[in-house]
Amino acid sequence: MHFEILVEDRSGKRALDVLIPKIIGAQDTFRVIGYRGIGRIPPKLMPKTNAEQRIFLDQLPKLLRGYGQTFANYPANYPAVLFVVCDLDDNCLKTFRQELLAVLHACNPRPDTRFCIAIEEGEAWLLGDIHAIKAAYPQARDAVLNGYANDSICGTWELLADAVFPGGSRALKRKKGKAVGREKSVWATKISPLMDVENNASPSFQYFRGKLRALI
Repeated sequence: MHFEILVEDRSGKRALDVLIPKIIGAQDTFRVIGYRGIGRIPPKLMPKTNAEQRIFLDQLPKLLRGYGQTFANYPANYPAVLFVVCDLDDNCLKTFRQELLAVLHACNPRPDTRFCIAIEEGEAWLLGDIHAIKAAYPQARDAVLNGYANDSICGTWELLADAVFPGGSRALKRKKGKAVGREKSVWATKISPLMDVENNASPSFQYFRGKLRALI
């Protein structure tokens, strides 16, 4: 089986490039494609930005239609499935999932698709493995990590920054440019190789892992 995985940012791609081979079999193939921010599902499903800008949800209707055409040509003995991975942020989970499904249902042909939503942000999947964080960052602040409830709505990336970044999230936010995005990529690069996918405590990561495993 082949898996196409779309994710909203570079840090998510870096993490999934490492984590997916720990979940699927050697006989399966995958490709992770990262975008440059989540954006919004466009009105009437017509993108407002150019494809070159790579804004995830804005391009999603076009992407799903394209995958529907592409997957229709895959052989029956080598099927392909699309995974759309994005952060919940401050959305209502039920409403957000319904909006995503509405985009999918507007496609003809419709690609075989799974929507997997990190609660609240992708860093929740890293925080699901405290041992990996401590291995990557031995000086991580135990008081911060031990106070985290998995998949809680708490400002997830800020909490991870408070645990591992010098000066915490306040210091990171004071940096210029795209410092937050760069640091998120550093966390994904350092922590994900050390993660144990079988014992991750994040329910939304467990859901993602379960959807992959159910297919293979």
